[in-house]
Amino acid sequence: MTTIRPFTCDDMFRFNNVNLDPLTETYGLSFYLQYLAHWPEYFQVAEAPNGDIMGYIMGKAEGPGENWHGHVTALTIAPEYRRLGLAATLMAGLEEISEKKRAYFVDLFVRVSNKVAVAMYKQLGYRVYRRVLEYYSGDPDEDAFDMRKALSRDVHKKSVIPLPHPVRPEDIE
Repeated sequence: MTTIRPFTCDDMFRFNNVNLDPLTETYGLSFYLQYLAHWPEYFQVAEAPNGDIMGYIMGKAEGPGENWHGHVTALTIAPEYRRLGLAATLMAGLEEISEKKRAYFVDLFVRVSNKVAVAMYKQLGYRVYRRVLEYYSGDPDEDAFDMRKALSRDVHKKSVIPLPHPVRPEDIE
């Protein structure tokens, strides 16, 4: 049985099997520690009965006023554990935390070319809010979709009304 639990510092020595995927953004140690220190409730791990890390999600809460939202910084599942519903479970947990924090929406950035992830997020109720041109610094030809899902506080769903034109990374608030 899979266990969803808080990420710990020790997990950084055990999650290489998850981060080796080419579609997973890998960050420096200090980046993970910053998230763990500032938003520990948003940093969760899916652990197999044998102790393997099956996947993780890390995020944060940010933004002023009606832009107060939960943000998914990274969600990744190890290839051998995909298609088991773990990503949906981790996303539901992050959405629940964001609801408790009275956020208006949850957002995330995903590579436009990552069709499987885009389809999964749409199935979970996310919409493409805007396209961000050349979002990924390591690949200047790769754009991102900024996808959003309105939460209960956004009664009129204003946060998910799509922008009619693409933006550049420097235009993101």
